[in-house]
Amino acid sequence: MTIRHRITLLVVLMFVALSAIGGYAVYQTRRSAAEVRQVTEGVVPGTLASADLVSQVKDVQLATMTLVYAPDGNVVAQAEEELKTKKASLQRALALQDRAAASHAQKGLVAQARDSVENYFAAINETATMKAAGKNELAQAFLFANVAQYRDELEGIVETLRVEKNREKDDAITSLNATLSTTTTAIAIVTGIAVLLLTLIGALLYRQITRPLSRMQAMMSEIASSQDFTRRVPVGRMDEIGHSIVAFNGMIARIQESSALLKQKTADIQAMLQNMQQGILTVVDGAVIHAEYSAYLEAIFETRDIAGRGLMELVFADTDPGADVLSQIDAAVHACLGEDCINFAFNQHLLVNEITRRMPDGREKTLDLSWSAITDESDTVVRLMLCVRDVTELRELAAQASEQQRRLEMIGEILAVSEEKFQQFIESSAGFVSENERIIRKHSQADGAAIAELFRNMHTIKGNARTYNLQYLTNVVHETEQRYHELRQADADRAWDQDDLMQELARVREAIESYATINEVSLGRKGASRGGHVEHYLMVDRAHIRESLQLLETANVASLDELVAMRDAVHRTLRLVGTESVGESLAGVLESLPSLAQELGKAVPAVRIDDNGYRLRSHAAGTLRNVFMHLLRNSIDHGIESSDERIANGKPAAGAIDIEVGVDHDMLQVTLSDDGRGLALARIRGIAIERGWIAAGEKLDDDAVAQLIFRPGFSTAHAITEVSGRGVGMDAVRDFLAREHGRIELRFTDDRHGADFRQFQTVVCLPDSVAVDSLGTDARSDVNASRAGALVG
Repeated sequence: MTIRHRITLLVVLMFVALSAIGGYAVYQTRRSAAEVRQVTEGVVPGTLASADLVSQVKDVQLATMTLVYAPDGNVVAQAEEELKTKKASLQRALALQDRAAASHAQKGLVAQARDSVENYFAAINETATMKAAGKNELAQAFLFANVAQYRDELEGIVETLRVEKNREKDDAITSLNATLSTTTTAIAIVTGIAVLLLTLIGALLYRQITRPLSRMQAMMSEIASSQDFTRRVPVGRMDEIGHSIVAFNGMIARIQESSALLKQKTADIQAMLQNMQQGILTVVDGAVIHAEYSAYLEAIFETRDIAGRGLMELVFADTDPGADVLSQIDAAVHACLGEDCINFAFNQHLLVNEITRRMPDGREKTLDLSWSAITDESDTVVRLMLCVRDVTELRELAAQASEQQRRLEMIGEILAVSEEKFQQFIESSAGFVSENERIIRKHSQADGAAIAELFRNMHTIKGNARTYNLQYLTNVVHETEQRYHELRQADADRAWDQDDLMQELARVREAIESYATINEVSLGRKGASRGGHVEHYLMVDRAHIRESLQLLETANVASLDELVAMRDAVHRTLRLVGTESVGESLAGVLESLPSLAQELGKAVPAVRIDDNGYRLRSHAAGTLRNVFMHLLRNSIDHGIESSDERIANGKPAAGAIDIEVGVDHDMLQVTLSDDGRGLALARIRGIAIERGWIAAGEKLDDDAVAQLIFRPGFSTAHAITEVSGRGVGMDAVRDFLAREHGRIELRFTDDRHGADFRQFQTVVCLPDSVAVDSLGTDARSDVNASRAGALVG
């Protein structure tokens, strides 16, 4: 029998005497039951649903984190699908709250929550777009900035709604308690009036209604005040009160489950943040580190003292940027915080992206820094987010790979040069470096002549390195050459520093030795050059040796003529020991001409050599190489015109260079000429006037003007390039020849006196002791063109 049936029976029995009082009691009882039903079926479920909203927001947060930090596209797709489901669930829950809203305040909160949900998911969609575009770091920054902002806003609204619902629940329970109290009082009055008639019925009513309601009221109040959701109200019977208690217990159970789930999800999020293998911190006003940061920062900086420390102290102490750069970083950080986001855009270039940090034990860490601005709704920078990555191992691996690649490239360059030529180059370059070391040690102060000699020697090394395409050495030597060039241009008294110059020269020597070590150790190409150990080589035609042996074997010792012929033949053969042809001496330089011509945008010239049977002793071959390295480059760069210009002037597209060897007045003469435009006398004269070498009205004949090109620093190039324009060349040639007791002359081959351009020959003269006639001294006049070698560049 339900409570309603019991009360109806009592009303029938007491109808006559207590109809009015009984009717009032029934009214109060029905009112109490209605309020109980309203609390258990309306207010309580609404409160439960509001609490569940908090859990759903956490679900969305967790799914968003999964989306941003997803390792692959499948996880991203799953996270996006889950977010769609969560959004629909949130919207349904808000619709339920809207229908159950009991006040304008609750209606307003629901409306705000709906707007916040739209903003929240719009920010999440924008983050997903960044993630899909591969902008992971920007997506992360956006997550911690805008997405977190809308999440916090939504959580605040939902929390406010939950508090409002709890307050409504508490008010409903209080009202119910008041109604129940009134009902109890009314029943007590009825019981008092009808004490004789209704004593048994009153006791029954107290047992069946009042005591259960009081117990339920007390326990509900205790549970609500203590927030102990593990407790339950006992259910004695399944009537209206029993159903209400069951509903209340169900509500408490769901609240308990939601609280546990919310706690677990919060722990999951914290675990994810704390286990990311990336250091993340935020910088707040005052350029200090916020208390919330990723745990990995402690591993990077090897300290737990992070929160509250200054940015410059924590991140940039004991790092490689100089004091000026650090000052700029500090100023840029202060200029961004609390200001419009445009300030961050203007100052971001001052925030360095990589630093090297020295740890207390002497180790060095390379740290990659990524900066982002966190702004509020008014685009004001409230925080700067800094992502720190330890890239020490990556940089070391990259350096090792780069060094290995450079070594392989050097091996390829060395293999492209014959063993003998390479050894000659190494010895020659080492000699120039030693000469520069001697010059630097000799002069404690700047000296113009010394600087010019330093420059000439280094320029020659670079030219020879370019000849053999030794790119790494060419670059190193070019840097040292540039320093010498700056010495020539600047105030030498202030720029001369012996220690610094010796250090730069040591870099050149180290590069040369690196090539030599690879050649000897890695490639196993050992052995001295011919020039260093002549006695180990017999560079002579085999036919001459066979002819000499035949003469020795067949000579008639009784015949004076045959003995003399045998002696002359053997003498000619032995005179060729340790010699080489002009073509052999210049082979390396000539082989580099195609690449030089290509670099200058010109056709490769044809080079013809007429040696007239003369060969060079090996000790002079190196000098001739150094000289012609400059002369041939000048001929292509300054003498021979471009293909278009030559064709316009009725010449072949490719130029021609002629080298002829002869002996005159006890001097070996190597004559160089080309079919270019000739010597630019007008330009030479103009440059000399600009530099104050001659007066504007001073009269000089063509020979005197031509001699100006031998002055140190002279160049007719319009711009400095890798090939020319630094004012070194002809003065270096004259210096090389002077060391070997030789000279250089310019001879005009036309009669166009006073013209802007005149055809000429460059004559290199060396003592005839460096030359050997392969045909014998009595056969020079019989040399014909068929004996001349020809080499086409």
